[in-house]
Amino acid sequence: MQRMQRVAIGLVVWVLTFAAAAQQPIIYPAKGQSAQKQNTDTAECQLWAKQTTGVDPVAIAQQSGQPSAAPKQGGAVKGAAGGAAVGAAVGAIAGNAGKGAAIGAVTGTAAGGMRQRRANQAEAGQQQAAQQQTSQQMATFNRAVAACMTGRGYTVQ
Repeated sequence: MQRMQRVAIGLVVWVLTFAAAAQQPIIYPAKGQSAQKQNTDTAECQLWAKQTTGVDPVAIAQQSGQPSAAPKQGGAVKGAAGGAAVGAAVGAIAGNAGKGAAIGAVTGTAAGGMRQRRANQAEAGQQQAAQQQTSQQMATFNRAVAACMTGRGYTVQ
């Protein structure tokens, strides 16, 4: 189950990253500019956009290429061990340590599993928020490049 959640989270991150990259403006030389001139203008406009917006697409691409920290494993096992210990102590006081340990282990396993699910959900929410921020930054950068290229006589869509 956890593996499926991690795969789903990774897929969402990949799709959002691809969507942000796919939104680059399409630039057409409206005044007969050569391919070399267009490349020079594009490079200069990208530098200007980076300086103006503070957004560095290369840094963003490198950050999105790094794998996120894997979710912590073993919450249910730790919960079972802790629950068993507490249950055994309570059971010893009540006169049946074995029964108390068994009840504590089951309770600890359930609580550990719930904590792990909440942690996974929180991590997915953080990744989604980071991807939304990245998409917004790239949209700002691309608008700046488009404005610069339009000012240099290109048609931008």
